[in-house]
Amino acid sequence: MRDGAFKGKWQVAAAMDAYRVEGTVPMGKVRQQFTLDVIAADTADAEHRVYSIIGSRHKAKRRKIEINSCDKIDPRESREAQVIDYFREQLATMEPLPTKESPAQEALPKEEE
Repeated sequence: MRDGAFKGKWQVAAAMDAYRVEGTVPMGKVRQQFTLDVIAADTADAEHRVYSIIGSRHKAKRRKIEINSCDKIDPRESREAQVIDYFREQLATMEPLPTKESPAQEALPKEEE
């Protein structure tokens, strides 16, 4: 029997995080700004996935796609279906993000009883 015919250890995927990638892509004569939330192992993987998605959807070459920022985000901030689905078990146990109150509400005096 060959060495390595039966692998003793399970190969498990690396832990993934949510990333928000912003940039521009040529759409005819204009450059269109985009923001995509993706699931990736690191920033290089997130950029690769964005190149793949944009290239597939819009037939843009990788060298034409300009990525301005690639930041790790809290999964609760995303509205992308894939991000929500990947983190659904964690999101169920997490507390919701605090909502930002408008400045008008903060200026009102609090009523005390």
